[in-house]
Amino acid sequence: MNYLVVLNDAPYGSERSYNGLRLAASLAKQEGATVTVFLIGDAASCAISGQTTPNGYYNIERMIKALVAKGSQIGICGTCMDARGIRPEMVAEGTRRGTMDELTQWTMQADKVLVF
Repeated sequence: MNYLVVLNDAPYGSERSYNGLRLAASLAKQEGATVTVFLIGDAASCAISGQTTPNGYYNIERMIKALVAKGSQIGICGTCMDARGIRPEMVAEGTRRGTMDELTQWTMQADKVLVF
């Protein structure tokens, strides 16, 4: 089963992106599941590398890296990156600049689309 998880919120402040990534990670553990994540709007900043959080607090960058390690593709809206001054060299390894056309293709290929 192919899952597409679309995140819209900033990495910290609300827990929407956190919870979306928690679900994505849980889905990625399931046999036969393919999980793709697209970061759009304020969620583009979820992919910024070098995030430092207090001990005991979740770290979105680490969560994204764990998904990449499981084979998930992580796309970041290029227009949203530009609007926020996020350059390709600023994002976590394994994530990449994406496009609306790519999101369209991933949506069409997905069996389920989950939006946070």
